[in-house]
Amino acid sequence: MMTASQPQQKQQLQARRRPETGWSALATGAAIAVLAGCTTPPPAATDTGAATADTSASSTAASRPAPTGASVAGQARTFSTQLATYTSVSFDSVPGWSRDDFSESWPAFLGSCKVLNGRGAEWKSVCDRALKVDSKNNNAIRGFFEGEFSAYQIRDDDRRPDGVVTGYFEPEIAGARQYGAPFIYPVYGQPEDMLFADARKLPPGNGTVAARVEGRNVVVQTGLSTRDMGAPGLYALDLSGISRDTLDRKVRLRVEGKQLLPYYTREEIETKGAPNAKVLAFVSSATALYEMQIQGSGRIRMANGDIVRVAYAEQNGQPFRPTLAQAANGKPRSPVKVRGSSIELQLDDGDDDDSDTGAVTNGTIRTRGFTLARPVASGPVVVPGRRPTGGAVTGSGIKDPSYVFFKESPSPVGGPVGAFGVPLSAGRSIAVDPRSTPLGYPVFVSTRTPGSGAPMQRLTIAQDTGGAIRGAVRADYFFGNGQQAATNARRMKERGQLWILLPRGLAVAQAATSSAIRTRGGPVGANLPQCLVPSEGTCVDD
Repeated sequence: MMTASQPQQKQQLQARRRPETGWSALATGAAIAVLAGCTTPPPAATDTGAATADTSASSTAASRPAPTGASVAGQARTFSTQLATYTSVSFDSVPGWSRDDFSESWPAFLGSCKVLNGRGAEWKSVCDRALKVDSKNNNAIRGFFEGEFSAYQIRDDDRRPDGVVTGYFEPEIAGARQYGAPFIYPVYGQPEDMLFADARKLPPGNGTVAARVEGRNVVVQTGLSTRDMGAPGLYALDLSGISRDTLDRKVRLRVEGKQLLPYYTREEIETKGAPNAKVLAFVSSATALYEMQIQGSGRIRMANGDIVRVAYAEQNGQPFRPTLAQAANGKPRSPVKVRGSSIELQLDDGDDDDSDTGAVTNGTIRTRGFTLARPVASGPVVVPGRRPTGGAVTGSGIKDPSYVFFKESPSPVGGPVGAFGVPLSAGRSIAVDPRSTPLGYPVFVSTRTPGSGAPMQRLTIAQDTGGAIRGAVRADYFFGNGQQAATNARRMKERGQLWILLPRGLAVAQAATSSAIRTRGGPVGANLPQCLVPSEGTCVDD
């Protein structure tokens, strides 16, 4: 059980560690080294690490005892998860806070409230009071946030405040409802044969267990041996071949004979087809489809001018493993840090060869901060019920095993619907890693504008996520749709800092086991939760 003194113990221990060696140190160890993001530092911010907790918390929050093993926003000065450390700061110390136009973020916040209203008493009270605020009065909105929330700066697990801020947009590509050259690449809906197992309920180890299929769910059967595998309705599940560290703790599976196997990889989908998935449309470019999968949404323009809007529906459960473009020196142009099955994008001030802003330039693809290698060749893929057009089936040439399935979005206007289930607002919605930044929450971002380098400091709302967005101090600005949005998003890769706003009285970073303080390079203490605020479907703890 976590004691009240453990956050302070962790801080004292970290203070005794060797001095930090700068941003480039993040690219060592498991990281794929070297690339450079931007050489210009973000707008200067005061060191908020030593700031004291906001003293204006309501009397209710101030008097409320912390749940067992948890911290309470507005009371706790600092707390940690496996991925991040949070330190309370005053709003005055947040760079650019007093200059922001909060009315621009207000519609996005009210959109989040439609979901957050059902997430506990703290959020219901906050959102109920939000309806009484004058939406055109900037001072009233700012006063609301200062009165209802406490600000906490997010630092990574080595207490570095700087992270990566990139951009994304809603792409538009040409397509057709019917199969035929040049439209030969299917945009699939969620497959009907995809099954789900809760990783938290799987037994430990890498053995083979018996399981039943109940609807779309896989349920492991206890007390059975391998001799029972031939019984009707039982399937063999080999635990050695599955990944348990997905954020939502769901394992995506399929049935093959009497076995339960990981769902198909990209290569398998392209060379075998997906007969149990509805085809929403066909597009002419495998590379454009891949970018739309990374972006998580898009528009498909038909020859008659009609627009089919698609949004993220599911993913095949395979890890995001893009093919990184190589610099002239043979090193990856996008340095990353590998953490389990996740890839965290890094910045490296040593690279100045990252100025192209096209979707595909000089054999590379710029998307969500990554510079990826373009496939050498893209050929036809298998489409169930269709005879391949354009030669022998060779696949797209894209080596990333992950694959995104879409659903048609009913909304013809406004922003695309993000992972939080509400439409995104250009310039005020961001995608985040839901382990360190819960979806729906306000987040103040301090970074620089792509191209001009001018300060970009504004309140945003975390309303989306994606396999490419991993890391404690990680944000991805939604720029909207259209050519200018695409240019800005592809250009955006800057150093930045984040402050999350937490409703006062909210229980956060709840742990359930004994203390184990983490040291640099050492294992993460089992007492630290994965999620700042668990939410089924986006981030759950074991």
